Amino acid sequence: MSHAADAKVTYNRVMLKISGEALMGDQGFGLHPPTVQRIAQEVKSVRDLGVEICMVIGGGNIFRGLAGSAQGMERTTADYMGMLATVMNALAMQSALEQIGVFTRVISAIPMDQVCEPYIRRRAVRHLEKKRVCIFAAGTGNPYFTTDTAATLRANEMACQAIFKGTKVDGVYDKDPKKHSDAKRYDTVSYDEVLQKHLGVMDASAIALARDNDLPIIVFSLDEPGGFRGILAGQGTYTRVHG
Repeated sequence: MSHAADAKVTYNRVMLKISGEALMGDQGFGLHPPTVQRIAQEVKSVRDLGVEICMVIGGGNIFRGLAGSAQGMERTTADYMGMLATVMNALAMQSALEQIGVFTRVISAIPMDQVCEPYIRRRAVRHLEKKRVCIFAAGTGNPYFTTDTAATLRANEMACQAIFKGTKVDGVYDKDPKKHSDAKRYDTVSYDEVLQKHLGVMDASAIALARDNDLPIIVFSLDEPGGFRGILAGQGTYTRVHG
């Protein structure tokens, strides 16, 4: 671990939460393998610092449960379809990571033994201790919960020290910086402010779960090359959500 100390790594175990849309690159749909490979390299660079990494990936690039239910589908069915989409993304990320020599386990809240492991907390912790990347798929296994809530739940169960939420922008703003040139970025913001001002970091149940367990959320740009590693080494631009 001495090389990790040189880089002033502030966390030993973290949760990286990314949306499914992050994997589709400039496409409007599906998976863009070069983008998946780029994110895998980012994850490897952090793991090489000695940090233990969990991941949760959304499914919105393949299927979004809320959109499905809005079009007349039964909500629980639509949500289960969304969960299955996250398994596909997790397998793609596992493949990209293993191609660059990072041992990875996909762990699904919905058992499907042919493609991944079922979620058993102690076994997942053991994988992390052995420096394997654990990708938690299929959300919480329950409809009506987002993958943000799943990421917060698993981060708590795995005793992660922070959730890193990779987005399209370099932090939390008071309004959409892509639409408003006068949008203000927060360096830090409290859980309660996020809820009161509807800042859209994560949904309310995820924020409340993080707040109740005092789990900080670091919001940063996934489009910034080296951003994930940089923040772990104490550099870069991000917003910290905390108590």
